[in-house]
Amino acid sequence: MKILAIHGSPRTTRSNTRRLAALVLEGAAGSGAETEMIDLTDYHITPCTSCEGCSLTGTCVFDDDVAALVARMQEADAVIFGSPVYIDNISGQMKVFFDRLADAIHYQVLAGKFGCSVSTTHESGGDEVIAYLNHVLNYLGVLSVGGFGVATAGTAGNVDDAGPEARALGRKLAAAVTSGFSDPVQEALIADNRSYFRAIVEENRDFRPEEYGRWVRMGWIEQTP
Repeated sequence: MKILAIHGSPRTTRSNTRRLAALVLEGAAGSGAETEMIDLTDYHITPCTSCEGCSLTGTCVFDDDVAALVARMQEADAVIFGSPVYIDNISGQMKVFFDRLADAIHYQVLAGKFGCSVSTTHESGGDEVIAYLNHVLNYLGVLSVGGFGVATAGTAGNVDDAGPEARALGRKLAAAVTSGFSDPVQEALIADNRSYFRAIVEENRDFRPEEYGRWVRMGWIEQTP
């Protein structure tokens, strides 16, 4: 069992959000998971230009690190998203990364995995950012087991005070991988999203027959002559 955390703060090792994500990973590791932390600032991620090239070929026109990051998410059993609150939203680094996941979302390459989200803020916006991070997980076909944020009020020690809750979230995530997890509300949302994305997969079936075949095998598309 492998659980991967993707951390979007530019402060890297000085980041409160990174510390919170690490505490979640500690909980998962205590349940037997192999864990890994990715700092997005360590990677070259070019902003999306909406050229739609990836929709036809499955490969972005930019030769950077995003494809490797998606592959690492695919190799993991569960994914944690972590971002600080920047002006009531996720960090710019996280948003640029998310914008590059359009093809992974359309083709549901992480379907069947589990996830959760964490965030830190000085005072406000944490709940909204957690909701958005989990929303992106659902877009990717991932079931979230939850998430929480910490308002530090400028005191980093408040993150460590949240250690028990963070480790409990990590254990819950590991348990989802080993024993399963169900949430009818999320499952209905993911199914609705997939119904919408189906048109993209069918439209590009001649360009991307392997992905079309995968959707047929998964039962998401009824194969037509």
